[in-house]
Amino acid sequence: MSKQEFFCEKNGKLNYGHTILTGFGFLASSIAWAIYDPFITKILNRLLNESALITSWSTKLNELFPTLAKFAEANGENVATAAGGITLVPLFIGIIMTFDNIFGVIFQPTFGKISDNTHSRFGKRRPYVIFGAPVSAILFAIIPIVALKVGSLPLTMMFIILFVFVMSLWRAPVVALMPDLTPNELRSEGNAVINLMGGIGSAIGLVAGTIATGIYCAITGADSKAADWDEYVTFPYVFLIGAIVMIAGMLVIFFFVKEPDSRIKIQAEKNQIADEKAMREAEKQAKKEEKAKRKAEKLTGSERKSLIFMLGGLFFLFCGTNAVTTFFALFADEILHKTTAQATVMTTAFAAASAVAAIPAGFLGKKFGRKKTILCGLTLFIVAFSAYLGTQLLGIDALSGALIWVALIVGGAANMFITVNTLPLVLEIGGVDKVGTFTGYYYTATFSAQIATPIVYGIVRMFTGTYMSLFYYCPVAFILSALCILVVKHGEAIPQEIIDKIEEENAD
Repeated sequence: MSKQEFFCEKNGKLNYGHTILTGFGFLASSIAWAIYDPFITKILNRLLNESALITSWSTKLNELFPTLAKFAEANGENVATAAGGITLVPLFIGIIMTFDNIFGVIFQPTFGKISDNTHSRFGKRRPYVIFGAPVSAILFAIIPIVALKVGSLPLTMMFIILFVFVMSLWRAPVVALMPDLTPNELRSEGNAVINLMGGIGSAIGLVAGTIATGIYCAITGADSKAADWDEYVTFPYVFLIGAIVMIAGMLVIFFFVKEPDSRIKIQAEKNQIADEKAMREAEKQAKKEEKAKRKAEKLTGSERKSLIFMLGGLFFLFCGTNAVTTFFALFADEILHKTTAQATVMTTAFAAASAVAAIPAGFLGKKFGRKKTILCGLTLFIVAFSAYLGTQLLGIDALSGALIWVALIVGGAANMFITVNTLPLVLEIGGVDKVGTFTGYYYTATFSAQIATPIVYGIVRMFTGTYMSLFYYCPVAFILSALCILVVKHGEAIPQEIIDKIEEENAD
């Protein structure tokens, strides 16, 4: 099966139906992370505040450095804690929330590269999804049960680590599935559809709290508006919703996505080799050809520079976006006085705007260029977040209440303008034979940011004393991202007719 047989129509246009089916893999991944960030931070906030060990460490820190508490109090932070001053809980939340990103940096490039050389009847990428998604779903559903029913921090950490490890095994392969089967000039369009499906997954994850609360109250007769309402009782049901959708997404990939049998080429090569001696000679020749091919495919200095700055732009972009997704529930609790379910409903506006903007983002990337569309998205991010910050600094509460919604909606659309076009740009620099490898590079940059930013922002929050500092931190990160991407000179799509012409000239 060639690229044109599944993702491309005979007239050269993208097959939207098949691309949507493939997007169920990304939907399965997206719903997990949409639930993971807000709900895990709240779970950790409870477990860490109840931890005698963390309290004792915070107490020792306050005894050794009493000026830290004075500094925090001067910035408006409540220091009347069990530790007798500042608490290390936000810092430890930030550190633990980097685990998924650390595993991503270590394992996603590795398994992206391994999948490039995987040969099975299910293809190169699907085996990782078929195995990884259901195992991830089971581990995901167990986390809140262990955390809230058993109340064990060490056991909760064990299941969190197992979950993020298994997720890192199939993330790069499921993302590489679309570009692997799509002509390069259609990748922005295809990536738009994939991200639309991811946006739908995120939206389902963000309203899962509201759905679970409604079901729980209907069954038990509880009142979610009562003063003694404990939102944590619904958390296991929220994670169960995510687990069910993840398994459903995997089943769609298994039954409906037709990735070519990657053993066919290998079997054909074996059939051409009659004896052991001929096989050894063929292997030697293949190694020589592969070495020559690698040398020919080596990036030029200019391409390498574009790749480095593109990855740098991705790093700073995800520093900003990950700070919001990780800490928004805590921001909403402190600044907006919202529950976790209410906070996730608010961030549904972000996901919904992302979903609506996905197809236009792919069109804009194809028509005006990927780089211009990415920079447009970053500009929208900077303006929207800065506007909300400005109203807060000026004390215009009525306007800031509306602008937080504007920031989420505009930010969601801006995020899709960027996301839809960054992966195809990186893959275009790498070439068609290194899709898995360069997908790994892409996620190395993004996950490195997601390792750094919870820790860095955790420190910022600890010393500023307010989650309002999110809206200082994020615009700075977006500005740095834009400065990096301005340097990028490669990665735009080359029309297929030009590629065909070059191949014809080379053949002659």
